[in-house]
Amino acid sequence: MEFVKPIKNREDIEKMKEAIGAEGRYRERVLFILGINSGLRISDLLNLRWKDVTGSSVTIKEQKTGKTKRFPLNDACVEALKSIPRGEGKEYIFVSHSNRNGGESKPWSRQYVWQILNEAATVVGLAEIGTHTLRKTFAYHVFSATKNLTLVQKLLNHSSPATTLRYIGIEQEELNACYTGLNL
Repeated sequence: MEFVKPIKNREDIEKMKEAIGAEGRYRERVLFILGINSGLRISDLLNLRWKDVTGSSVTIKEQKTGKTKRFPLNDACVEALKSIPRGEGKEYIFVSHSNRNGGESKPWSRQYVWQILNEAATVVGLAEIGTHTLRKTFAYHVFSATKNLTLVQKLLNHSSPATTLRYIGIEQEELNACYTGLNL
């Protein structure tokens, strides 16, 4: 597995939204917006069903941990979901096109999402992008806004602060900037 990074620059996030939404890929854009605003793992995003979204909140059972997670959706997520037709309760939000007209429905594959993200990243000029970039982007921006590592650790369900720091991409240059910028 390759190491992927969060998208740290908000302009790059907007460019990614535009690049993903190009050519009528509206549902793909919705997945991107939900991913960077919820911190869900890609497996949980892909398995989201319409019944999991009630009003402006989501309730799911996380695949990795088996824990139930309930959280509110921000305005960006609510608006994104409104931009696509709402399906039936048990229908996947991100249902595979090949399964829409018969047979048991299945969600998109991780490979499909990886391909969409990497095509957009190429257009935008970003490297080291993958499906986990969505969750890392969420974590990075929560940390940047709050500077509360414990909060991010809890949101991601990590066991240690060191894991969370590595995860959100706090790099040596940012650590060095703290030393040189303090000047007490």
